Amino acid sequence: MFPTDTVFFYAQTDAFSEFSNFAPYGVALDDAWWPTVEHYFQAQKFEDSRYRERIRRAHRPKDAKALGMTRSLPLRADWESVKDGIMYRAVKTKFRTHVRLAQLLLSTGDRLIVENAPMDAYWGCGPDGSGQNRLGQILMRVRGELRADG
Repeated sequence: MFPTDTVFFYAQTDAFSEFSNFAPYGVALDDAWWPTVEHYFQAQKFEDSRYRERIRRAHRPKDAKALGMTRSLPLRADWESVKDGIMYRAVKTKFRTHVRLAQLLLSTGDRLIVENAPMDAYWGCGPDGSGQNRLGQILMRVRGELRADG
């Protein structure tokens, strides 16, 4: 289904694990330092600034994700229309902040990049490979922008 030279990433033990939003590469966004892209992304789901700060301070990205999955607080009303843009902004910031990561991303050339997330058919390829792979698409977009910037 995928070309043989596809770059797959997901678990922290995988090659290219640095592409994961759980990878320990922080980003400075919205006047704060976020330990990972996952922390930032999950916090952006909510209007409540105290809850966003709780997510930012979560010890691990797994904890930030768990906090972001709660539905005891309402998601921001525009979440579905803004989530891709938020993810793009955070991923772009990550690769512009960490030069070694930018070099790693550029080293993939024109290969397809796929988040091999078996339980996520939106950001990843899902259980059967037919998912939307939105995170992989964002990574390839950022790679193209980095290449164009020289």
